[in-house]
Amino acid sequence: MRLDPVFLEATPTEVDAAAVAAAAAAARYGRTPPEARARFLARIAKELLGLGDAWLERAGLETGLPRSRLESERDRTLNQFRMFADLVAEGSWVDARIDHALPERQPIPRPDLRRMLHPLGPVAAFGASNFPLAFSAAGGDTASALAAGCPVVVKGHPAHPGTSELATQAILAAATATGMPEGVLSLVQGASTGVGEGLVTHDAIEAVAFTGSLRAGRALHDLAAGRPRPITVFAEMGSANPVFILPGALAARGTEIAQGLFTSVTLGVGQFCTNPGLAFFVGDELPGLAPLFAASTAGPMTHAGVRARYDAEVAEVLTAGARLLARGEPNPTLDQGGAARPALLATDFPTWRAAPRLGEEIYGPTTLVVRCQSPTDFLAAARSLRGHLTATVHATEADLVEHAELLELLRAKVGRLVLNGFPTGVEVCAAMNHAGPYPACTDPRHTSVGTAAILRFVRAVCYQGFPDAALPEELQESNPRGIWRLVDGRAGRH
Repeated sequence: MRLDPVFLEATPTEVDAAAVAAAAAAARYGRTPPEARARFLARIAKELLGLGDAWLERAGLETGLPRSRLESERDRTLNQFRMFADLVAEGSWVDARIDHALPERQPIPRPDLRRMLHPLGPVAAFGASNFPLAFSAAGGDTASALAAGCPVVVKGHPAHPGTSELATQAILAAATATGMPEGVLSLVQGASTGVGEGLVTHDAIEAVAFTGSLRAGRALHDLAAGRPRPITVFAEMGSANPVFILPGALAARGTEIAQGLFTSVTLGVGQFCTNPGLAFFVGDELPGLAPLFAASTAGPMTHAGVRARYDAEVAEVLTAGARLLARGEPNPTLDQGGAARPALLATDFPTWRAAPRLGEEIYGPTTLVVRCQSPTDFLAAARSLRGHLTATVHATEADLVEHAELLELLRAKVGRLVLNGFPTGVEVCAAMNHAGPYPACTDPRHTSVGTAAILRFVRAVCYQGFPDAALPEELQESNPRGIWRLVDGRAGRH
C-alpha cells in the first residue's frame, strides 16, 4: 500500500548540510547548562505525547505493528527522555574526579588534577526497522546522545519514514521552545546505502549508533575505521540469545518452560534482538513445545524485505542440518508477502557443533532446540558460542551448584544473564546492559539501553593546575551542583 506523502532520498548535499549544521551547533549545545538540557529532554517527551494518535496510526500503517504494541513502545520512548532529563539534572553521571595538589610530596610534587566527561560532538543515529518509535528518530540513541550534549543527525529507516518525520518535528518543536541551537537535530531519509555511508564518512560526525543486521553494522564499522580520522560505531547487531534448560528445572517444570519459550520466541513476531533462538537441553523433547508452534498462526513483520530474509534464513538452517518439527499456519487475514509463520527447528548437539550456521541468529519467530546427550555438552556449547546479547539459564538451586562452571563460561559470552525467565523485554533503567561481545556488538563495553548508554557519546578531559573560577562547576572546589564526586579517593557529595 502506498502512503502519502512521498519521501525523497537525501542528496549528498543534504547529508553534508545536516552534518555541517550539527557541527556548528556542537560547541553551543555542548556548553548548554545541565538544567536547560534537562528541560529540553523533558519537553521532547511532552511534544511526542502531543502527537497523539497520529504518530501511532502512521507507525501502524507503515509497519503493521498492532496498536497495543505501539502504545507500549510510545510509553518506553517518552520514559527514555524523562529518564535522561532526570539524569542530566542530577549531574553525577559526569564522573567528576579530583586529586588535590601535593606540593610537599617527594621526590616529585603532584599537581592539582580534575577530570570529568564532556560530549564527543555530532552523532549519527540510525533508525531500526523493528522499533519505529523507541529505536528510531526519537529513540534511545537520540535521547542518550542529546543528554550527553551531542547534536544528532538521524538516518531514518526506510520502513517508517512518516513515523520518523513526525518524531523529528516534535523534537524540533521542543528545541525551539527551549532555545536550543539550530542543527541540534536533523533527519535524513533514504533507502539506499549511500545516505548512511555519507554520514558515517563525514568528518563532522564523531560517533555512530546503529541497531540492525550484522552485515550492515559491520559495513558501517569498517567504513568508520577506514576514515582518515577513525571514529567508533556503536553497533548492536545479531544475537541468537541461547537458553540452557538444566536437568532439575526440566524435570520440575518442563511444560512451563516450554510455554514461556514459545511466548518469548513469537512475541512481536520474533522481531526482537533478544529473541531466544537457541535452546539446549538433555532429552528427546521439551514437553508441549511442538504443539504450541503447530497451533500458531502467521503474524505481520515490519516489511516484506524482513519477511523474505526470515524465510531465507530458515531455509539456510534447514540446509545446514536442522529439522523442521512444527510450523504455524498461514493467516488468511494478512498480506502473505509480509506475514511470517512461526517455526520450531531441532538438531542434535554434534550436528549443531559441526555447523556454524546453526549457532547464528534467525531474525523472526523461530527457535532451534538442540538435544544434548549429557550436561557436559552444555559446557562444550558454551565454550563454542560467539558473542550474544543475552544467555538464559533455567535451573533449580541444586542445578546452579552443579553447573556453576556453565554460568562462568556464559558470563564471558554475553552482556546479560537471565535466570529462570526469558530475555525478551529489555527494561529501560540504570542497571540494564544491552550489549555483548562481537558479533552481538562492535563495542561490548557500552550499552544501548539504560542510563549508561550516555557514556557512548562522551570523552574524559583532565584539567591540571586550573584556578577554581576557570573550572567547570562540576569540578569547582565548593561543588555548587552538589553532585557525587571522587575526591582524593573518597566518593561523596563533597
